[in-house]
Order: sequence, then C-alpha cells, then structure tokens
Amino acid sequence: MTRRTRPASPASAPNESRISADDAAILTTLGQLWPYIWPSDRPDLKGRVVLAVLALLVAKVVTVFSPYFFKWATDALTAVETGAQATSNTLPAWLPAWLVVPVMLVLAYNVARVLFVGFNQLRDALFARVGQHAVRQLAFLTFRHLHALSLRFHLARRTGGLSRVIERGVKGIENIVRFTILNGIPTIFEFAVMAGVIWYQFGFTYVIVVAVMIVAYTWFTIQTSNWRISIRREMNDSDTEANSKAIDSLLNFETVKYFGNEQLEAERFDKSMAIYESAATRTWTSLSWLNFGQAVILGIGTAICMILSARAIQAGEQTIGDFVMINALLIQLSIPMNFIGFLYREIRQGLADLEAMFALLGQPAEITDRPGAQDLTVEGGTVRFEDVHFHYDANRPILKGISFEVPAGRTVAIVGPSGAGKSTISRLLFRFYDATAGGVSIDGQDVRDVTQSSLRAAIGMVPQDTVLFNDTIAYNIRYGRPQATDEELRAAARMAQISSFIEALPDGYDTEVGERGLKLSGGEKQRVAIARTILKAPPILILDEATSALDTHTEREIQAALDEVSQNRTTLVIAHRLSTVVDADEILVLEKGKVVERGRHQDLLAHEGLYASMWARQQEASEAEERLRAATSDDTGFVVRGPKAEDVETTE
Repeated sequence: MTRRTRPASPASAPNESRISADDAAILTTLGQLWPYIWPSDRPDLKGRVVLAVLALLVAKVVTVFSPYFFKWATDALTAVETGAQATSNTLPAWLPAWLVVPVMLVLAYNVARVLFVGFNQLRDALFARVGQHAVRQLAFLTFRHLHALSLRFHLARRTGGLSRVIERGVKGIENIVRFTILNGIPTIFEFAVMAGVIWYQFGFTYVIVVAVMIVAYTWFTIQTSNWRISIRREMNDSDTEANSKAIDSLLNFETVKYFGNEQLEAERFDKSMAIYESAATRTWTSLSWLNFGQAVILGIGTAICMILSARAIQAGEQTIGDFVMINALLIQLSIPMNFIGFLYREIRQGLADLEAMFALLGQPAEITDRPGAQDLTVEGGTVRFEDVHFHYDANRPILKGISFEVPAGRTVAIVGPSGAGKSTISRLLFRFYDATAGGVSIDGQDVRDVTQSSLRAAIGMVPQDTVLFNDTIAYNIRYGRPQATDEELRAAARMAQISSFIEALPDGYDTEVGERGLKLSGGEKQRVAIARTILKAPPILILDEATSALDTHTEREIQAALDEVSQNRTTLVIAHRLSTVVDADEILVLEKGKVVERGRHQDLLAHEGLYASMWARQQEASEAEERLRAATSDDTGFVVRGPKAEDVETTE
C-alpha cells in the first residue's frame, strides 16, 4: 500500500517575496515546487516522473528523425516518376531493400508520427498522478495555512475573493508543474538534436538562419508576454472583486430583499464585471498580436531556408526530397517553438496567478505555539485574568487592567454596555489574540505556554450568532466531537431540548440546515449549538451573549438548557440581558475596559450603581413589552407581533 505524504506545515509556507511574475522566478518557483513533484517518501511517484521523461525523450527523437522518411519517400517517388533508379545519392545504402519501396517509406513516416503521439500520451498518463498529487498537496497546505492565520486576518478577509485566489493559484501550480517539467527541458533537447540534423543534412548556413529565427521568436515572445502580465494582473484583480461582490450579495440575500436593492447589487456586480471585460478583451487582443508576430517570424525563417534549398536543387546540390525534408523539419520545429511561446506565456501567467496564493502562504500566523509548548492539563478548570491589557489598535485600548478569577465549577458573569470589552475577554481565553500585557491562565498554566489545540479542546463556546455548516443537523451536532456515536449524539440533543423537534422532522437528524443554518429558526440554531457543546463535553464553558438575539419566550427555554449544561463546569457568561445572570456566583460590570463593579446580583442592586441602572432600564423594557403584548392580542388568542414580542397562545 502506498503511504501518503504529509504536506508541509503552515510554518514552512513559501515566502511571498520569492515568487513574482516580474522577475526570473521560474527556477525559484520550481525549487519550491520540486519537493511536491519529487516527494521523498513516494518512490512510486518518482518512478512515474522518470518513465514520463523517458517517454517524452523517445517522442522527441522520433519527432526529429521522422522527416527523413518523408524525404526518402519523396525521392523514391520522384525516381519512379522519372523512370530513374533510386541510388545511394538519394537513399541511404543501409536501408533494407523492402523499405526502399515508396509505399513502405510512406508507412514508416506515418508510423513515426503515430509513435510520437503515442509516447506523448503515455507521458501525460504517467505524469497525471504526479501533477495532481502536487496540486492536492499545495492546495491542502494553503487550506491548512488559512486556518492557522489569526482572527484578525479573517475578520478583514473577503470570502469570495479568497476562494478565487486559491482556485487560480491551484490552476497556476498545475500549469507550471506540467509545462516546465514535462515540456520545457525536453524541448531544449529537441532544439539541440534538430540543429545537429540540419547542420549535418544541409550545412551551417541553415543552422544560422534557424538560430536567428529562434532567438528573434524567443525575444519577441518574452517581451510581449512581459507586457501582457500587467493586463493579466488587472484581469485577476477585477475577477476577484466581482466574485467577492457576488458571494457577499448572495450571503446577504435576505438583506437585499428587505431593502429591495436587487438592482443596486446587480449594478455593483456589473461594474466589476465591466472592468473584467475590458481587461479580458485586452488580454485576448494582445494574445492575437503575440500569435501573429510569432507567425511572421516563423514564416520569414521558413521562407529563407526553403529559398536556399530551392537554389541548391537548381544547382544540383540537393534533391526534391531535401526540399521536402527542410520544410518538414521547420514545420516540426515550429511545434516546439510555438510551444516555447505557449510555455513561457503559461508559466508567466501561472506565476501571476500564483502571486496572490504565495502571498497568502507567506502571511505569518499571528498566534503560534511556543517551541516546546505542552498540552493543557485541566484539573479543576480555574480561569484567572491577571491585570490584562489589550488593544486591537495601539491608539484605542480595549481592556485596561482586567483582573478576576472563575473558580473551578463556578459561574462568573460579565455584563456592561456595548463596546466595554466583554467579547474580547472570551477571545483572549481562546487565544485568538494574545494579551498586550498581563496574563490569562487555566489552573495556573498561562494559555500562551500550552498548545492551542489542547487549550481549545478544553473550552466550549455557545455564541450569540450561531452559524451552522450547510450540512445535516447530525453533522452540525457531531462537529463538537466527530467520533461520537449516534447514541451520544441523541443524548446531547435531548439535553439541549431539541431532540423532539428533530425527530418530528421528515428526515430527522439527516435534515439539511441550509447555508449558515438559515432553514432553522434562531432558537433552533441555538439549541443545535448547545447540543454541539454538550457533545464536546468541555470542562470550561463560555456563553457569549447566547440568548441576546432571541425573544423572551425562547430565551427562557434556551436558558433552562444552558443552566443544565453549565452544571459542574467552570462557566464564563458574557451577557446582555441581565435576567440571565441573576444566579451567577459573581457578576463583573465592565465599562470602558475596566471592572467598575463586582458582586452578586442582590449586592449590586443594593449598591445602586451602573448595574442597578442597567437592571432598571431592562425591567422597564420588559414591562413595556408585556403591556404591548397584552394590548395587541387579538380575539384568536395569538399575539400580533410588536417589538420583542412572540407568537404564543394566551388563555381566555
């Protein structure tokens, strides 16, 4: 059985400064791609590379020498037409008598052409697995690296543009791997053999003409391709922009409908596509000029060689077969020359496509494990923040000396106005960011000194905005522990008080939840998130405003499930609605990045400070909502929807 290679870690990602479509970076790029083409632990793939190159070399030799059969067939047919005897002046003496027959020479010429195609196809078949292996490994490396990048990077990303960068980059890798390894070097070999044949058969003058033609062709191709790179970049940028706008618009489909802005979205997309249209048009137009210029150079070189041959025939120095042969050789030469142009063009365009992908791979991970980091050992689960300072921007501090402790198995709530820094605390505990100063620890272990995987395995999160994968309910619940059994999955759903809802669905746990879980209500998504966290069974739990987006009735049901989940777990509750934290062991009140009050619910009310004023305002809002519900109930027993109201049955 073939052992799979392990892709390089994100830390070994190529440096973006080494990949550019502006410089002679082809060899550098090949140097970076070579470990994927020639993997050290895959001898089967190495064997395929060797066999593919051998097949290609045989094809090149057949290509170069097949015009000889064309020459000999022409000379033999000319002799037949004139009634003369084919002699050693026209046909080599070493040819077998049976092969001197014109029909056999024609057959030999066509067999050679078939062999050329056959060996080329064998090359492609042998190298297919090698090329696709390299593509898969590098795509996997990029995907892994994206997940290793910081939250700061992903908050600024554009999903549609990012996916298009990866798509083009993978295609660019495939082109560079295939064209350079399989065709670049062997084509140079073909040029060398072809030059030797022309020199031997026709003389040094022909070699000079052909050499000038190749140099002129190559120079023109390089200069034109360099000019086209800037156009290709503009086309790529506009393509990325258009794709980003399309994805963003579709992800926000409901918002577009709410405001009736379909036309606005279409115009934004069309504006980006107009730029792409212009750049793409110039790309194809410039390609036409490139192809035309190449054809002119080839035509001039071919005409000169054929004129020289025609004059040699008139002087009795060459035969008609020689005239046919030089034409066939130049036609054969035009194929690799056209391919050299195509090769250079594709490699440069591949490098342009790779620029963004390699820049992505060169993006450093902000949060990394320290050398020698150990796994987190959780004994009780005590969480401690000690004089923690943090800022996203140095000119805008978020946390200013936060200190508190969540004892093992206890519940601490953090409340405060928007922008006070509540959610930042959970991000520091998960180590999405590192504290600017101070420290965060679990059971005395600084979170910066342990592995990120073990840290996050010990913490469960129920967020305010639950986003589900576009898969089944079972998949989304099992995401908490992918190896969980079906019985464990159902038990978690029962604890989250969602099992009866799921089992009532036609497809049960196999029900698809749609993009971002949009087929489920807010309460249903939140219960799935709770079930997912229950299945994970972490010793530490974070509830980040887990019910603030829900109506009062759903909030009470969800809160009951959360209370059950948080039993015997170290729980940090980040709350907007104070009614959800009245039973917390301690409540911290944040304002402008500082703890301004702390204590239990009743103590804070008695203190008559910020917490008491927030409680009073929320109580007034709740009473107003209840009065609105009572005033807007219709005779059918259902509530007419108002602000924060919900459709619940009333008693008559």
